Amino acid sequence: MSRSDRRSRLPVRRGAVEEQPNGTLQAGEPRSRLKQVPREDGLWRATVSEVYDDGTNTYFWRAHTLTVLFILTCALGYVTLLEETPQDTAYNTKRGIIASILVFLCFGVTQAKDGPFSRPHPAYWRFWLCVSVVYELFLIFILFQTVHDGRHFMKFIDPKLGVALPERDYGGNCLIYDPDNETDPYHNLWDKMDGFVPAHFLGWYIKTLMIRDWWMCMIISVMFEFLEYSLEHQLPNFSECWWDHWIMDVLVCNGLGIYCGMKTLEWLSMKPYKWQGLWNIPTYRGKMKRIAFQFTPYSWVKFEWKPASSLHRWLAVCGIIFVFLLAELNTFYLKFVLWMPPEHYLVLLRLVFFVNVGGVAMREIYDFMDDSNMHKKLGQQAWMVAAITVTEFLIVMKYDPYTITLPLPFYVAQCWILGIILVLTWTIWRFFIRDITLRYKEIRRQKQENSKEHEKLLSNGDSLSEAEDRQSKNTLRQRNF
Repeated sequence: MSRSDRRSRLPVRRGAVEEQPNGTLQAGEPRSRLKQVPREDGLWRATVSEVYDDGTNTYFWRAHTLTVLFILTCALGYVTLLEETPQDTAYNTKRGIIASILVFLCFGVTQAKDGPFSRPHPAYWRFWLCVSVVYELFLIFILFQTVHDGRHFMKFIDPKLGVALPERDYGGNCLIYDPDNETDPYHNLWDKMDGFVPAHFLGWYIKTLMIRDWWMCMIISVMFEFLEYSLEHQLPNFSECWWDHWIMDVLVCNGLGIYCGMKTLEWLSMKPYKWQGLWNIPTYRGKMKRIAFQFTPYSWVKFEWKPASSLHRWLAVCGIIFVFLLAELNTFYLKFVLWMPPEHYLVLLRLVFFVNVGGVAMREIYDFMDDSNMHKKLGQQAWMVAAITVTEFLIVMKYDPYTITLPLPFYVAQCWILGIILVLTWTIWRFFIRDITLRYKEIRRQKQENSKEHEKLLSNGDSLSEAEDRQSKNTLRQRNF
């Protein structure tokens, strides 16, 4: 990195806006600005919180490239010169792959390009960017294997994998109160109270912090339940009771998670962002509070998706919802085709991975949509998340094409066709027919006003040529205005 690049990136590490809209705050400008910035295309930029920072640059914010290189060299030298290599091919292969990944992560954490977030530290988000690259390479490797080899390769990661597992059916007896069971008539309800209940709540709480819009969260939540209804003939795991779908999932778990997430968004958008160096704080209580707030955003930007403002934004929001739902479905289909039990740690690690990369990807997508410069590149983390989602779906299609191509029941297909027709009809009306109608009414209104102006000028005694000349001047003046 050149010296000028480091100088331009220094404000980000010292306290530039973590979620900084393009062009709203430059280095050296005061930290209090107007909370809305008009755009040339008529849209308004999202609300930006005010940030005050003393600009303290401490040891914590440095890249430590030489330190990491020295530690890495010492570790490799120890393994090469002092440690005896075991005579176990499988063990050495695993250790070599892990060492290669760790070296790549060390390079990425110190040298990769920073993303839009800077707290708790830019290196944290560079780490997850590199993890996404490693995960995508792993998926590509699995994609190029045969179905038998790919499933048994999972044994290389965990010997317990590679065995076909029966899917748990959540349907069956859907009575909330079962009078036939005298000992525990509510056993159906208690059977659903497993570890996935708090996972649903926590998951939607985090998704709300990513999407930052109540309507989009509710649409995704409800649509996923419709997808479960539609695809339960493919995966028995999707077969649930009606009250499990709409009461426990949509209302209780998802709804409560979305509500708590929206309350957190309100707090983040209203709280003051005043940052001070840790050693400049005199009290121990203040230092502990400052350390805790290091794990909160540096500033906050309220997302204003405005899907109905233009056809471009409407298609983009529909694409975001589609990719979001596809990533959700991949969770269930991947563990089905790769024979991974739902409670396996790899399933949990994948969810943790998407929690950390999803927020960055969503912010980069929002910046890409909200920027009038069409030559701007899509953010690196958003690009990786999109590639990972598509690759996961391709693995599902290759490893179990029979399941993925099972035809929808007739009534389900009818419902989806009807829904697609309604969406297309609304899109055509909103962005084509309505715009043409409004344009026609505007032209008609202008003609009526010009006609009235013409008659008024003639009534004042002006000649026809003078009236037309004055009318053309007024029209030209209105257009220039």
